[in-house]
Amino acid sequence: MSEDPYILTPENIKEPPTAFRGRLRYLGPSFILSASIVGSGELIATTTLGAKAGFVTFWVVIVSCLVKVMVQLEMGKHTILSGESAMKAFSALPGPQWGGSRWSVWLVLLIQSVKLLQLGGIVGGVAIILNMIWPQIPLVVAVFVVVIVVALLVFKGYYGSIEKISLVLIAFFTIFTFTALYFLTYTDYALTWDSIASGLRFQLPVAAVAVVFGAFGITGVGGDEIIHYNYWCLEKGYAAHTGPNDGSPEWQQRARGWIKVMHLDALLAMVIYTMVTAAFYLLGAAVLHVQGRVPEGYEVIESLSNMYTASLGPNAKPWFLLGSFVVLFSTLFAALAALTRQYSDIFGQLGWIDFLDLRQRKRSIAILAWALPLLWAIMFLFMKLPVLMVIIGGIMGSILLLLVVIATLHFRYWRTEAAFKPKLVYDLVLWLSVASISMVALYGFIQLSNH
Repeated sequence: MSEDPYILTPENIKEPPTAFRGRLRYLGPSFILSASIVGSGELIATTTLGAKAGFVTFWVVIVSCLVKVMVQLEMGKHTILSGESAMKAFSALPGPQWGGSRWSVWLVLLIQSVKLLQLGGIVGGVAIILNMIWPQIPLVVAVFVVVIVVALLVFKGYYGSIEKISLVLIAFFTIFTFTALYFLTYTDYALTWDSIASGLRFQLPVAAVAVVFGAFGITGVGGDEIIHYNYWCLEKGYAAHTGPNDGSPEWQQRARGWIKVMHLDALLAMVIYTMVTAAFYLLGAAVLHVQGRVPEGYEVIESLSNMYTASLGPNAKPWFLLGSFVVLFSTLFAALAALTRQYSDIFGQLGWIDFLDLRQRKRSIAILAWALPLLWAIMFLFMKLPVLMVIIGGIMGSILLLLVVIATLHFRYWRTEAAFKPKLVYDLVLWLSVASISMVALYGFIQLSNH
């Protein structure tokens, strides 16, 4: 494939694999999303929800993981059919424009700027872990060590290396977490089917609504991850291999083939992160809720470590620290890689750079790879409340998710060619997803405004 996957040319056309095994070779974009999802959503927001509410809101995280994937599939489908970057697609939404771009692009910029708090909170979590491992390293120093390392990795990181690093980072801690969940069986915190069933009755305690709202915005694939999926689908080559739309039957056949690959990529990742999310939540509900410990402030990592030491014994704490470092760092790594592309795309839509000029895009990504982590560090050192920062990011993620839903419906009903109109069942499931996201977001807004 040529150097720039954002430009569709006949030279990059490749026939899609037709066999299941062949499709497996082209999976990858959702692995990067999973590296981002498994960090802040699962380790902090999901376990905090479990610690605060117990088993009763288990259904929230399951629904959160399952319902959003339809929106992700529609975004991926539009990416393959159009070859457009995410913000290029958003700039085509109806509505007013000013300052050189559409309202939707400006709104994404505003939301993402507030969501930087979430990454600042995660930087704080990683720095706290380093400080716990090596107390002689001051927390301020640890913060800047973290952001320098993540900036270096992304500064010259291209798609292939980002995909491989993300996969390795999530594998270790996932195995460790399932091991801890299994060994709860031999402790006083053993799970029972009755306790799990109590979390599947669709109850929602008012006292936990803010955490529920934030967790819904983060767990599973969130609004920002759905947007970021666009860039990874492009850089994996799904759109480039489909080629420019010449209206031919051959192009339609290639597009359908690569859409099938994308569907497999997204659905397999959904299975993985749903299982991991469930494991994190159950650990929080079974251990932290019983202990009455809700992770907060600088004690967040110490509190979370109890989930593992209660199951695997005190000797598990160093392994937890290593594992939690890996999973939180994976979020910083995957998020920075995506945000450098998204902000560059936004700057392109605002006319500040030419996003489709490979040299300008690479230069913007390189600069942002250093600028964004510096902002994260400053935000954390100013607020010093990592859990609150993550929850605020989750709430903003829920707002962003509503905008993504609007964009998705626009793609489906106004920009999908007749040859690619889905079947009725697909549309019904898509609307179930849209309704679930909208109802939870609306309920969350109402409850937050009343408290």
